[in-house]
Amino acid sequence: MVPFPTLAKQISAMAEKLWTIQGCRVFEQLSEADLFFLEQHSRHRLFAKNESIYLPPDDANSVLVVVEGRVRLFTVTPDGKEALLALIEPGEIFGELALAGSDQREEFAQAAMTSRIVAIPRDAMEEILLRNPVLSLAVTRYIGLRRRSFERRLKNLLFRSNRDRLIALLSELLQQYGKPVVDGILIDIKLSHQDLASLIGITRESVTLTLRDLQDERLISIGRQRIVVTDKRRLTEFAGAM
Repeated sequence: MVPFPTLAKQISAMAEKLWTIQGCRVFEQLSEADLFFLEQHSRHRLFAKNESIYLPPDDANSVLVVVEGRVRLFTVTPDGKEALLALIEPGEIFGELALAGSDQREEFAQAAMTSRIVAIPRDAMEEILLRNPVLSLAVTRYIGLRRRSFERRLKNLLFRSNRDRLIALLSELLQQYGKPVVDGILIDIKLSHQDLASLIGITRESVTLTLRDLQDERLISIGRQRIVVTDKRRLTEFAGAM
C-alpha cells in the first residue's frame, strides 16, 4: 500500500499538471478526460535562462507549452545575425509546426528567463485533435497566424525603416497585450528596450530615440519597461499605411 504522504504528493502533482495544461488558452475547452490524457503523456522540464529548448534541425516530435517564464523564438540570418520571431508567454504554445507535417524544427527556441515547459508528444496531440474538431480548427488557425506573424516580422526587417518597424511592433503588441488604463492602453508585457530592439533588428539606442520621438508626437507614453499607447487610432493608422 502506498503511504499517505506519497499518495498525497502524487495527487497534488497530477492536479498541478492538469491545471497547467488547462491554463493554456488552446486547451481551455477540453474535457477533463482529454486533459487527463494529455497530462499522462506530457513531460515537464525546467530550463535555465538562455538555455536552448530546441534548435534546427532537431526532431519536431512534440508541441510545447510555456508554464512559467518566457521563451524566445528566433532565426539566424545569412550574415549571422539573430532575428527574433516571437516571445512566447505563459499559457501559449510553440513548436506547433510538429502538427503541420514538419519533421524538423525550423527556428531556435531559447529560455529568455528561467522557464518551466510542458512537452506534449505529437502522437498524443494528434489523437486529441481527432477527437475534437473545434480544437483542430483552432490549432490550424493558430499555426496560420503564427506563420503570418513570422513572415511579417522578417519582411519588416528587410524593407522598413526603424520607425516603421517599431510602430508595426507596437501595433502588434497592442493587439495581443493591450489593457485599458486611465491614460490610454497599456502594452501589458514587460519588455526592455533591448528586447524591443531584438524583435525588430535594430539597436537599443535606435529604439530609445524612436520611442522618445513617438512620445513627443503624443502617440505613446513611456516609463520603465512600460509603454502606454495614448492615441490608438493614429498609431493603428500609421501601422496600416505601411
